Amino acid sequence: MFAAGLTLSVVALSGTELVAGKDLSALQAETRKAFEEDVTPFINTYCTRCHGQDRQKGGINFQPALKNPGYSDSSRRWKHALANVKAHDMPPEDANKQPTDAERQRFQEAIAKLKYLSPKDPGPFVIRRLTKVEYGNTLHDLFGVDPAVAQELPDEVFGEGYLNTLSPLQTEQYLGIANKVLGQILAPKNGRPTATQKRLFGETPRLGADLRAAARKIAGSLARSAYRRPASEAELDVLVGVFELARKNKQSYQAALRLMLKAVLVSPQFLFITPSREAEPDQAIIPLDDYQLASRLSYLLWATMPDAELSALADAGKLHEPPILKAQVARLLGDKRSRALFDGFGAQWLGVGGLESKTFDTAKFPQMTSELRTAMYEEARLFFDSIVRENRSVVGFIDADYTFLNGPLATIYGLEKTITGPEMRKVTLADANRGGILGMPGILATTSFPNRTSAVKRGVWVLEQVLGEHVPPAPPNVPPLEKQDKKTVENLTLRQRTELHRVNTVCANCHKILDPIGFGLENFDAIGRWRDRDDSGGAIDAAGELPGGKRFSSPKELKAIIAARQNDLARSLAEKLLAYSLCRQLEGYDEIVVDHLMETIAKDGYRVQALISEILTSYPFVNHRVKELATASSHEK
Repeated sequence: MFAAGLTLSVVALSGTELVAGKDLSALQAETRKAFEEDVTPFINTYCTRCHGQDRQKGGINFQPALKNPGYSDSSRRWKHALANVKAHDMPPEDANKQPTDAERQRFQEAIAKLKYLSPKDPGPFVIRRLTKVEYGNTLHDLFGVDPAVAQELPDEVFGEGYLNTLSPLQTEQYLGIANKVLGQILAPKNGRPTATQKRLFGETPRLGADLRAAARKIAGSLARSAYRRPASEAELDVLVGVFELARKNKQSYQAALRLMLKAVLVSPQFLFITPSREAEPDQAIIPLDDYQLASRLSYLLWATMPDAELSALADAGKLHEPPILKAQVARLLGDKRSRALFDGFGAQWLGVGGLESKTFDTAKFPQMTSELRTAMYEEARLFFDSIVRENRSVVGFIDADYTFLNGPLATIYGLEKTITGPEMRKVTLADANRGGILGMPGILATTSFPNRTSAVKRGVWVLEQVLGEHVPPAPPNVPPLEKQDKKTVENLTLRQRTELHRVNTVCANCHKILDPIGFGLENFDAIGRWRDRDDSGGAIDAAGELPGGKRFSSPKELKAIIAARQNDLARSLAEKLLAYSLCRQLEGYDEIVVDHLMETIAKDGYRVQALISEILTSYPFVNHRVKELATASSHEK
């Protein structure tokens, strides 16, 4: 079975494709050997007793992953296994057998190579609904209405992904918004047509004209704009059917067109981003057509529909051509509307999207007003935008010597004497502990508890969001610091109390990696102000050591260590942005795509615009799978 799966993968990826300077077939041979020698025995010896066919503790069974190691379902299983083995969380402490450090290392190295066994799969196209912001912006670009017309829709919840359904309540909301829009752009019943109405519907045909034919032509024009592509004949039949229904009910020509436009605004083709090209029966993978590619680009970078230039290139069938596609990515990034990339992606990546609603202890932190929270968000947005717009290296996210402040936010930096007023402005920072995302108040606040800092939350954030590490979830039944025995901890600093977790052997392995990073940022309080003593009055100890022997004693030294890991920084950002652009988790062949991307952007100094351009011209971004690829099991049958 295992051999069958590998044969299928080799066929899918055969040729002269190179990864990291090596022929892919050679890498696959190395991977097969490593899997057979270092993964299969490891799993059978240490894991299948609890996670095999007979017993599936936690719902985990490694047998399917052993048979089909390179496929997407297996990929997710291996990632979780890798994180747990790396952290020494698995096998559990009470297991009869424990692997040696050498066995763990060989297992990790072999798992890292499994991407080479994956079939060349761009993944499915994820159909998703327009977000609240995208919906409002699209209505604005179509009809000139204020995007705030969509304000009554609920906000998306960060981290919940892209929903692809509509509840009855949401359907009612979309109908209500459609009525508001029509009321603003069209004249009242029997009124003189507005300028927008004339642009959309043209003049009323003369007596005796073919009204149905006129309505079909208008339907085609409306749908081309609203659907972001030409409508099919069947779609036009539906819209014309609405027009005719209105006419049968004695509605005027203009009123019938109004109802037809309303049907456009509540249609799935308008509310959802969908693929439009039909596949041939024998095709499993097809390119996106130019219309869909235009939408993918514009909604990712501008959070709105394609503009006239993108639409014209799609109509001409030229957008997919690599030089033209790259030129359009550059054009869209150079436009001020590209700030949408932060509001959609950047805010999620940095974690500041929920800053406005985050709870803080008002007695301890009365400064956390709505104005200050807005300034914290704007600082992150302007900083992110400056890195992208100025095409800086990803390292600039860590070691930049500037930020953007106004009067309220300057008080957090201790610069209130020199910076006043509500306007945000670029400020050069003299303190090397500041600058970059690690010392940014909004991020420090979101990685704190309502009443105190959290070395663990900050450590997890740096490892996962900045460096791209996978941190296993905390084990159950570990009491929070607030539940520690008060007599035992009454004279301890927050650092000393946190380090008590290391007494628990289940916790120790993760905390020895997480805690030093968080302690390195302890000089910043729960809202990002500098301090030399913690809440207990004890002196802050920001010293620590990272795996590999890298030592630091202050935030600026920790920043320097992390900034030096530029390949990890760039890969983490690339993986997160690629996953965001595809609306799904990365798996299997996606990792090879990232490998190729990293080789390219390394030559350009890891500049952000090169990273974005490579992602938006990558194989999974411009193609999609329309039916499942065969697995080893199905191939064997």
